[in-house]
Amino acid sequence: MPSINTFDFQAGQGVARILHNTLLSYPTDELLNSFKQFDVAETWPGFGQSSANQTGRAALSQYLSEYSAERLDELKLDYGQLFFGPEEPKAMPWGSVYLGEELLLNDKSTLELLAFYKQQGIDFELEYNQPQDHIALFFGVIDQLLGLLVVNPDDESVRRTVSVLLQHHMLPWSHRCFELAIEHSQTDFYRGIAHLALDFQTVLAEVFQVIPMPVRLYR
Repeated sequence: MPSINTFDFQAGQGVARILHNTLLSYPTDELLNSFKQFDVAETWPGFGQSSANQTGRAALSQYLSEYSAERLDELKLDYGQLFFGPEEPKAMPWGSVYLGEELLLNDKSTLELLAFYKQQGIDFELEYNQPQDHIALFFGVIDQLLGLLVVNPDDESVRRTVSVLLQHHMLPWSHRCFELAIEHSQTDFYRGIAHLALDFQTVLAEVFQVIPMPVRLYR
């Protein structure tokens, strides 16, 4: 497993960006073809070569080898039932529904996250209005922060921001989202992505020496 001094921030930034784009919205034929063109499954970083990493890469590789435009509707249905709706998503992507007893969107934990973002000067534009504790948006912020560390790997303030984001706001619940995605995925694509996301967050916790805050999860 890499350490803070051996971790490839640029590779990590690339993974965060892929996870952000993949988890934020419904899949497109353009996205899947770009995955095939750039051989994403084969070039995905091995990091510590965990079983989750290997399982995820294998599932993603299998799906991409068989993908054609005729399968896009099937993939969209899988994304919808996992992360969007119209019925209650099987792997809800918003932190507050795991952290709040009332299972509400935009609950206390979301407001705490927004206060943290404001304090750190973190801002991003959303194509459409949605709770900002969506798992894909966490990876978008991690993309930004790792990009700063590509430029200045020793920036202690950025390292600290990543640590707090992971320890207090993301890792206490995100593993449950991906566990549910693995359990309920109907395609190897999202099953593979969920395994790879689990592996990546484990790598980040190791690199930034983070132990997630212990919380009770309600889902």
